[in-house]
Amino acid sequence: MLRRLFVFLALALALAAPAAAQDAADAIVRLNRLENQMRQMSGQLEQLQFENRQLKDQLRKFQEDVEFRFQDLGGRGGSRPAAPSATTPTPRPVQPQAQPQTGPQRRSDVFDPSQDPNAPGAPRPLGTTPPSAPLADAEEGQGGEQFAGIGDLIEDDEQAAPGAAGNGMAIPQGALPARPGPSVAATSVGNPRADFDAAYTSFTQKDYDRAEMGFRRFLQSNPRDKLVPEATFWLGETYLQRNRYREAAEQFLNISADHPDAAKAPDAMLRLGVALNGLGARDRACAVFAELDRKYPQASANVRQASEREQKRNKCT
Repeated sequence: MLRRLFVFLALALALAAPAAAQDAADAIVRLNRLENQMRQMSGQLEQLQFENRQLKDQLRKFQEDVEFRFQDLGGRGGSRPAAPSATTPTPRPVQPQAQPQTGPQRRSDVFDPSQDPNAPGAPRPLGTTPPSAPLADAEEGQGGEQFAGIGDLIEDDEQAAPGAAGNGMAIPQGALPARPGPSVAATSVGNPRADFDAAYTSFTQKDYDRAEMGFRRFLQSNPRDKLVPEATFWLGETYLQRNRYREAAEQFLNISADHPDAAKAPDAMLRLGVALNGLGARDRACAVFAELDRKYPQASANVRQASEREQKRNKCT
């Protein structure tokens, strides 16, 4: 009887061993699948976190841009009021009732133009005021025949914006951006160098919108700082990198006009020529390059070589 019992137990153990091994193999397979799923879920979670950070950065930039535009409009005095509709009746102004004069209303020391019509400041009849001298005549002979005055380059381009530019190339309407207003929220940290470095860091990272705001804030908060010419130059570069040639030309022209002895003045005049060429004013760009060679003979070799390349590329005579 015992022998039969032992034989039965041995057979049971022999049958149970493969089943246990199969269960163990199934458990290992399930664990591997769970680990793979966990890794996939972790990767998806990291991807979602990365996209969330990108969305936050985009939202922050959008908010800063909206704030900047509102402040820009505020600096210009707000938007113009809409013209009254043709269907909306224009209210008539209420005429004040005439009050009986009980005595003289004019002070004896107030200037009366009717008593002395030729006095300075007195109103003149329309068309009798002599016209001002043209800007080109006032500056004739100061810059040579090839360069009639750097101060009027941008103004000439503005007048020629709907039509032909200096070299005969048409500039389409809407291609020239409007001048930005000077109003920017001054969020200086009280350290001009730190403000400048922060804006320059954004420029090196090709975040030109943030760099533009940073340099404009610096210029508004530190108008007398020694870094103003350099900040103005890099502000112009932010515009030039985004093909906003008019704003770039204005900033480079400010350096040539207000800081002609600054270290960045030759570079600014070079970039002014590049910006004018981008506007289609090739002849004026050539005049700027020629003026650069004449005015800054001590400019660095890189600036002189770049000026020569631009003159050859534009076929300047």
